Amino acid sequence: MKAELISKAYEIAKERYAEIGVDTEKVLKQLQDFHLSLHCWQADDVNGFEVKEETELGSGLAVTGNCPGAARNIDEVRQDILKAKSLIPGNHRLNLHEIYGDFKGKAVDRDEVTVEHFQSWIDWGKENNTLLDFNSSSFGHPRSGSLTLANPDEGTRQFWIEHTKRCRDIANAMGEAQGDPCMMNLWVHDGCKDVSVNHALYRNLLKQSLDTIFEKEQPMMKDCIEGKVFGMGLESFTVGSHDFYTAYAAQKGKLLTIDTGHYHPTESPADKVSAVLPYLPELMLHVSRPVRWDSDHVTIMDDTTQELFFEIVRAGALDRVHYGLDFFDGSINRLGAYVIGSRAAQKCMLRALLEPTETISKLELAGEGYKVLALLEEQKAMPWQAVYDEFCVRNDVPVGQDFMLDIDKYAAEVTSKR
Repeated sequence: MKAELISKAYEIAKERYAEIGVDTEKVLKQLQDFHLSLHCWQADDVNGFEVKEETELGSGLAVTGNCPGAARNIDEVRQDILKAKSLIPGNHRLNLHEIYGDFKGKAVDRDEVTVEHFQSWIDWGKENNTLLDFNSSSFGHPRSGSLTLANPDEGTRQFWIEHTKRCRDIANAMGEAQGDPCMMNLWVHDGCKDVSVNHALYRNLLKQSLDTIFEKEQPMMKDCIEGKVFGMGLESFTVGSHDFYTAYAAQKGKLLTIDTGHYHPTESPADKVSAVLPYLPELMLHVSRPVRWDSDHVTIMDDTTQELFFEIVRAGALDRVHYGLDFFDGSINRLGAYVIGSRAAQKCMLRALLEPTETISKLELAGEGYKVLALLEEQKAMPWQAVYDEFCVRNDVPVGQDFMLDIDKYAAEVTSKR
């Protein structure tokens, strides 16, 4: 009965959208090609698998909550990722941090990591039809401090340069193995807790470090660089600010990462898309939900996220943007967080694809302001949810809130026993 109702609802939605010039079948194909990069660190609260003495996450990062069932090792992270993927329509990538290497119980410092430590991930990706992305990891290490690539201490700076070079080697190897470029994101927390008079010194050092890191051509990976307003404990100054990385990306032809949590609350991340795309080849997104600051709450269909996807579609940039998730909430069921956040991002993209943008654009250019506003308002009440339900059916995943049954069952049978 439910399947019949979903089908009927979709046929009605299909007709409604056809009336305004939108082909829902075309949109469903576009949504099928919309691949998120799921972040492995939601599964275990950004702990990773390094063999080390207890080190706080630090470096401007924090995970809140202690919901039972966090993954404790590489097998459990992989198990949880596959379960999450089974509840999210479409096929999606996996985003790894360097600290998630398969170190097999051996102590491997970050300037010693090699492709060997990620070979099992490469094999796992092939076995599970999952493309991989990658990140260097500058946080949670005895040499992290407040400065890494911008550290005036030559030894510390070279340590992190070597780490990042090796991460690019790993990312390139992943890209070669999967036949698709690996997106390699570089974010460092470098900054100052209190007033600093050495802004120029630190930024020149960061630029020199980046120049050294990027000397080697790596054809099967794409470099993404990510800025931030400030980090917790580093409130007064951030070396890799948005201005710094935007200028560097434009000059060097790198991808800029727009993290929705890394801006001042009054700024619109969506507005950055059309502002920087004329100068950059592509963009990387880290979709999160900041609550008053970069709190990395689970992504939902809020205005900030929805406007971001509207802007991508309106700018005609679907083939120039890559989509990663970047939230970590340990206060709720972690598998639930994956599914809720991923589906929310998909729904935002779906609503953007279902907008009759060409029609509305022509009305705006003709000076028909009230019609623009009227059509934009009417879209909010269109039956987009029926289209998403149909998308779930075609991908053989639970429709609506039914995924909660699977999550509760998994919690009872798997995560509650950890």
